[in-house]
Amino acid sequence: MATTTLDEVRAHPLPTVKSYAGLISWLKTTDHKLIGILYLVTSGLFFLIGGLEALIMRWQLATPEQHIVSPQVYNQLFTMHGVTMIFLVVMPVLVGFANYFLPLMIGARDIAFPRLNAMSYWLFLFGGLLLYFSLIEGTMPAVGWFSYANYWEQPYSFDNGPIFWAASLIILGAGSIATALNLIVTVVALRCPGMSLNKMPLFVWMVLVNSFLIIWAMPFLTADAILLLFDRLVGTHFFQPGQGGNVVMWEHIFWGFGHPEVYIMILPAFGMASEIIPVFARKPIFGYTFVAFSGVAIGFISFIVWAHHMFTTGLTVSEQAFFAASSMIIAVPTGVKIFNWLGTIWGGQIRWKTPMLFCVAFILQFTIGGISGVMFSVVPLDYASSDTYFVVAHFHYVLFGGSMFLILAGTYYWFPKMTGRMLSERLGKLQFWTIVIGFNVTFFPQHFLVAMPRRVYTYTNQAWTIENMMSTIGSLVIAFSIMILLFNIIKSLRSGERAGPNPWEAWTLEWLPPSPPPPYNFATTPTVRSRRPLWDLAHPEAPDWRFEGRESREGAVAVQRGATGGGSFPGGPDQVVRADARSIPSSRGASSVAAPYAPQPGARAVSPGGEIAVADRPAKRIEMTPARMLMLFFISSESIFFVSLIVMYSVYAFHFSSRQLEIPRTFWFSLALFASSGTLILAEKFLSRGNKRMFNVLLLSTIALGATFLIGQVTEYAKLYSENTKISSPGEFGTTFFTLTGFHGFHVFVGLVALTCILLLSRDWRPGHESPVKSVGYYWHFVDGVWVFIFSIVYLRTLL
Repeated sequence: MATTTLDEVRAHPLPTVKSYAGLISWLKTTDHKLIGILYLVTSGLFFLIGGLEALIMRWQLATPEQHIVSPQVYNQLFTMHGVTMIFLVVMPVLVGFANYFLPLMIGARDIAFPRLNAMSYWLFLFGGLLLYFSLIEGTMPAVGWFSYANYWEQPYSFDNGPIFWAASLIILGAGSIATALNLIVTVVALRCPGMSLNKMPLFVWMVLVNSFLIIWAMPFLTADAILLLFDRLVGTHFFQPGQGGNVVMWEHIFWGFGHPEVYIMILPAFGMASEIIPVFARKPIFGYTFVAFSGVAIGFISFIVWAHHMFTTGLTVSEQAFFAASSMIIAVPTGVKIFNWLGTIWGGQIRWKTPMLFCVAFILQFTIGGISGVMFSVVPLDYASSDTYFVVAHFHYVLFGGSMFLILAGTYYWFPKMTGRMLSERLGKLQFWTIVIGFNVTFFPQHFLVAMPRRVYTYTNQAWTIENMMSTIGSLVIAFSIMILLFNIIKSLRSGERAGPNPWEAWTLEWLPPSPPPPYNFATTPTVRSRRPLWDLAHPEAPDWRFEGRESREGAVAVQRGATGGGSFPGGPDQVVRADARSIPSSRGASSVAAPYAPQPGARAVSPGGEIAVADRPAKRIEMTPARMLMLFFISSESIFFVSLIVMYSVYAFHFSSRQLEIPRTFWFSLALFASSGTLILAEKFLSRGNKRMFNVLLLSTIALGATFLIGQVTEYAKLYSENTKISSPGEFGTTFFTLTGFHGFHVFVGLVALTCILLLSRDWRPGHESPVKSVGYYWHFVDGVWVFIFSIVYLRTLL
C-alpha cells in the first residue's frame, strides 16, 4: 500500500455527515455505532423492568407467608425476570458493545453488512416487545426461563403465555444469529492490514468465539421452541408422554443450547476484562495466547457438558461420569483466565479508577461463583442442592457478579469514547461500593439456604427468615446503586468533563479517532504491527513490534504529528495513518461497505465480484466475498437445526414403523433434487465464461428440477393423509415424519425463491458477478446434502 501523506488527505476531505441528528436518523441508521447505542439503551430499559420484577419477588419472600402477589403472578414474575435478564439484557448489552467497538478495534469503517445489522436490532426490539405483549393480554408465561415441556403442555397449562415465550425467543434467536454471522464475517474479512489473528484485541477474540457459540447453540433453542409450538397449536406430541412423546428429550435439546448460553453471556465480558485490566495496570496482558485460546477451549467444551444440568433425570452411571468429568474440565480454561488477569495486575502500576475497581470485584466474585459451579459437577452434591437457593446464589455470582460487573466496567471505560464526556469518578466509586455491598448482601446468604427450594412463592420455615430478609435489603441497595449510575450518566451527558480521544491512555485502535468517532471511523484504514498500536505511536523508540522480533523499525506504524490519535497526541482532525511500501497488501477492510467513505482516489478497491483476500499471508490468498462467507457460516447454523430434528426423528424411529412410505417413488423425485445441484454448478461455470444464455437455461432447469421434487413431496403428503396418517395422528411417525420432511421442503421452497430472484435479476450480470449465484448455490447444495441424510434415515432405514 502506497504511503498516504497529510497533504493528500487535506486535498480530498472526507464528506461531512451528521451522525447524531434527529430521531429519524436513529430509526433508519445503519451506522454500527448508533446501532450499538440503540442496543445498549434498549437493554438498559429492559434491565430496569427486569430489576423491578426481581424487587417484587424479593418483597414477597422477605418474610414467611406473605401475600404481596398470588402464586400465579409470582410464577409469571419469575419467568419474565429470567427471560428478560438473559435474552433482553445480558446478551444484547454485550452485542451492543461488540457492535460499537469491534469494527473500531480491527480498523474497519463499518460492520460487514450494515443493513443486516440494523435488521438484527429491530428483531431484538420487537422480540422483546412481543414477550411483554403477553402482559396486555393478561397471560404472561409462568413456565420458567427454561420452559420445561411438562410446564408447557396441556392439560398443565391452558393460557397463551407459553406461546408468547416461544414466539418471542424464535424472533430473538433469529436476530442473535444474524448479528453473530455479521460479526464473524467482519472479523474474518475486514481486519485492517497487519492485524493477524495473533494481533487482534482480546475483546475481538472473545466476541468471535461467542459469535460461533451463538450460531451453533441458538438453533437448538429454536428447534425446541418450534416443536413446542407444534405440540400446542398443530397437534403434534413430541413431548407428551401419554401419546408417545418424551419430556426428557426437551431437556436434552434445550440444554444443548442452555449450557453454551452460560458462556455466551460471559465470554465477551471476559474480553472486556482483558482490555481494561492491562490499561489500568499499565502492563500488557499476561499470557495473551493463553487468554485467547482458553476462550476457544471454553467454547468447544461448552457443547459437551449439557447434561450436567440433568443429573436428577435418571442418567446412567457412565453418562453421569462423563458429564461430571467434562464439567470439571471446563473449569480449567476459565481458571487460566483468572490467573492471567491476576498476573497482569501483579507488579503493575495500578490506577484505581472505577473500571478497574469493577474488574477486581469481578475477579473475586466470579471466583466464588466458579467454585460453587465446580461443586455441581460432583453428582452427589448436585443431587443434594438441585433446585435450591444454593443454585440461585451460584448463578447470580457468575452472571451478576461476573457479566454485569464487567458490563458496568465497560460502561465506565467506553462511555467517554461513545459520548465524548467522562463519567464522574466520585459518583462512579460511590456506585461501585453500594452495588458491591448490595450484591453480596443479596446473594451470599442464599448459599446457606441449601434446604430452601427455589421457585416457591412463599415459605413457612422461620429459620429461613434472616437470610431472606438480608437478600431483600441487599436488593434495595442494588436498586439504589443503579439510580446512582443513571444520575451519573444523565449528569455527565449534560455537563461532564470533556474526554478527548484517549482519556485512559489505552492502546487499541478504538481510541485513535475522536470521541465520539465520526461515521467513517478512520480517515484512512490503519496499518498495525503489534497488539498495542497506540503504544507504538506514543513510543516509537520502543514499539511492541520490536520486542516481538517481527520486522524492522521501517515497517512500524507511523502517524503524522498533529494527529487525532489517542492520549497525549496533540492536534486536530487531519490524522493520517501511514504505512510504507513494505506493508502487508491492502487485503483487510476492503469491501463495498467502506467505499462510500473513501477519503481520496486510489483507495483500495475490490474486484467486480467483490472478492477480498482473507488469508494472513498474500502468497496463500483465498478469494472469498463477505456474502459467501456469511452464507457458509449460516449453513453451519442451519445444520445444527436439522441435527436437532434428525436426532428427534431417530430417537422416536425405534418405536414405530414407516413401511407405508414408497421408497422407489421418492427415490426418483430425490434424483431430480440431486440433479439440480449439477445443473446449478454448470450454470455457474457458464456465467463465469460470459455465456449468459446457457446460464439462464441451466438455472431454469435447476428451478424446474427443484420444483419437481417439491411436487413429489406434496403428492406423498396427500397420499398419507388419504390413508389417515397426519401430523397429529396417534404415535410418533406422523409427528416426526411431517415435521422433519416438512422443514426440509420449506428450505427447498426458500431456495427456489432465491434462484428465481437470481434468474429475474441476471440480465445485467457479466463475468465477475458470480458472487450472488455462488452464495445461493452454497445454500442449494446444502439443502440437497441434508436430503441425503433424511432420505437415508427416513426411507432407506425401512429396508433394514
